[in-house]
Amino acid sequence: MAKGYWIARVDVRDPEGYKDYVAAAKVAFEKYGAVFLARGGAYERLEGAVRARNVVIEFPSMQAAIDCYNSMEYQIAAAIRQKVADAEMVVVEGL
Repeated sequence: MAKGYWIARVDVRDPEGYKDYVAAAKVAFEKYGAVFLARGGAYERLEGAVRARNVVIEFPSMQAAIDCYNSMEYQIAAAIRQKVADAEMVVVEGL
């Protein structure tokens, strides 16, 4: 079964409020087996628009990645994130 990956590009508007999102999202990430591969580290723009924070999260499957996003636990966290940050997020199936 192919793994699933969240790829998120984020600009945080309120760093203190973002800490609340991180704490709330942890519950969903633990429940769905998330493993952070990249989390806001250094980056270099090659092409196109960029955001200040880039995140790659691995899940056991594409379905687990989708289920995590749609879970009640994550939707609570997402509501917090949407108040304090701007983001684009996709789920990608691994090889």
